[in-house]
Amino acid sequence: MRKLASIILFLTILYNSFGQSKNSPLQISHLTGDFYVYKTFHEYKGNLIAANAMYLVTNKGVVLFDAPWDKTQFQPLLDSIKARHHKEVVMHFATHSHEDRAGGLDFYRQKGIKTYTIKLTDEILEKNKEKRAEFVIPNDTLFKVGQYAFEVYYPGKGHAQDNIVVWFNKEKVLYGGCFIKSTEATDLGYLGDADVKEWEKSIKKVQAKFKNPKYIITGHDDWKDLNSLNHTLKLVQKYNAVH
Repeated sequence: MRKLASIILFLTILYNSFGQSKNSPLQISHLTGDFYVYKTFHEYKGNLIAANAMYLVTNKGVVLFDAPWDKTQFQPLLDSIKARHHKEVVMHFATHSHEDRAGGLDFYRQKGIKTYTIKLTDEILEKNKEKRAEFVIPNDTLFKVGQYAFEVYYPGKGHAQDNIVVWFNKEKVLYGGCFIKSTEATDLGYLGDADVKEWEKSIKKVQAKFKNPKYIITGHDDWKDLNSLNHTLKLVQKYNAVH
């Protein structure tokens, strides 16, 4: 019986580690150290679009950066984190007001998780009569959670009026969200709330402020290519040259 239990446990761990097929609605992959990137999906204009987000495991609990785009995965994400790391999510940051980033604020707030946005995001959510975060933070704020420190930074307008990025200086991890396009992107995507002229200035601010990132997490598509920030700048410049 003990041998059977061991086999079942092993298979469960194996499934959790490698059993996430390309069809899984929630896909978690290890980035580096205590950093993990997770992917969820949402149907947009008839196509299933993937969205990337990230979480960090600290000795004070897990910090979540953005929420699943698929609302059915809000709870499975918490369950997966608990099963994998034996820790609770304690903080959640939304990097701008769009649904693929801020859609989980109310759900996680009701779970007792501290939720955060900058003031501009809060104002947009309030104006649109959408659920808001519990805490509103200054545009440029340093946080220390357990053994990790990170900076929440507002570079200016871009993909959205209120897009922020998150920088982990020691680990050289730049979480860009939708502010940074994947090198797979052939255009700038949804521009309904964008300011493409300001986006160019904002990208250059990020490049000047956060030097030599080892990892750059984009909001959508593949994030493994470190040329994503330069690629976004080129897409923006190409757009501005025509418009």
